[in-house]
Amino acid sequence: MEEKPLPRWAEGLARDLGIEQVLGVDEILDLAADAAHGVMRPAAPLTTYLVGVAVGQADGDPARVAEVLERVRAAIAGWDEGP
Repeated sequence: MEEKPLPRWAEGLARDLGIEQVLGVDEILDLAADAAHGVMRPAAPLTTYLVGVAVGQADGDPARVAEVLERVRAAIAGWDEGP
């Protein structure tokens, strides 16, 4: 069976950048979708970028990565655009 192009792209890009891929493609895309629908569409790339920075600062510690994801999901769920 042929490998799907998006995971292959992500793995290749991570390799080219010399980084370990901590989050799976589906998890990243789900988070982007949550941000796009829960905040606004442009929040998707911004959110995934900021999560990437935070995950990088977590040094791959699974507990810290899980905390980052939990905090981001809570922020999205609690988002109120205001007046």
